[in-house]
Amino acid sequence: MRGLSLFLLPLIDCAAGRTDGIMQALPFATIALVFYLAAAIWQGMTLLRRVPPRQGIVRLLATLALLLHIPVIVDLLGRTSGFFPGFTTSVALFMAVAANLVLVASLFKPVLNAGIALFPLAGVALMLATGLPSHGIQGGMTPGILLHIVTSTLAFALLAIAAVQAVLVGLQNQALRHHHIRGIVQSLPPLTTMERVLFELIWAGMVLLSIAIVSGLIFIDNMFAQHLVHKTVLSFVAWGVLAVLLIGRYRFGWRGMRAVKWTLAGCGFLLLAYFGSKFVLEILLTP
Repeated sequence: MRGLSLFLLPLIDCAAGRTDGIMQALPFATIALVFYLAAAIWQGMTLLRRVPPRQGIVRLLATLALLLHIPVIVDLLGRTSGFFPGFTTSVALFMAVAANLVLVASLFKPVLNAGIALFPLAGVALMLATGLPSHGIQGGMTPGILLHIVTSTLAFALLAIAAVQAVLVGLQNQALRHHHIRGIVQSLPPLTTMERVLFELIWAGMVLLSIAIVSGLIFIDNMFAQHLVHKTVLSFVAWGVLAVLLIGRYRFGWRGMRAVKWTLAGCGFLLLAYFGSKFVLEILLTP
């Protein structure tokens, strides 16, 4: 019942005449969702070999979605009561960065298939942020905090792409083990290429995550008052899991399903670090 009431609140506010901003942003968010879904569906059909590959079309659709996504995020951030955005706005912001990184990285690396999962998530996150605007955490802007925010956002976006890449590597690995060489396996790059890209994403994400953790410890004050302890601990756990994976790759040649499982575990802890505490505090515990 509580979850239902949360989704009905925007409609109630609208009836009371208090959702002018939401009503103005809703068409942009809706059209963005449609473009995101269209891009993901086309790329998914390409992966299943149902349609010919048209990366230009996929990039165009996703770019149009981002051009609608960004103004909505800017508006939501402008209406945020604190400097650090709340749960729904944060998710929409992070997913916009992830979708943008997929598009940019796909010009150089075969990562556009990650958009099959990330593009729809970005659209859904934007719709939720539009319908359920969240309150931010008070804080002042300093260069150190800005460094923390930027590196945190980029680290999460890169490792989110790595998580989807890991899932694709796992599917490809399992298919090859069972001698299924048609369908998805034919559409994906060679397994060695997929794994190399996966570890490149993890390395880049780890560098940024390391900077984010260090800058957060140095520049963010009143960590206990801002409910950031859980985020810090889980970030350290995620960093440790991914560090073990990279060491295992370098020393013992870890690959295949072992690499996939460690990647997903590390990214799972990072997901909890970034959004778990916000979800509990803002959605479950808010009266």
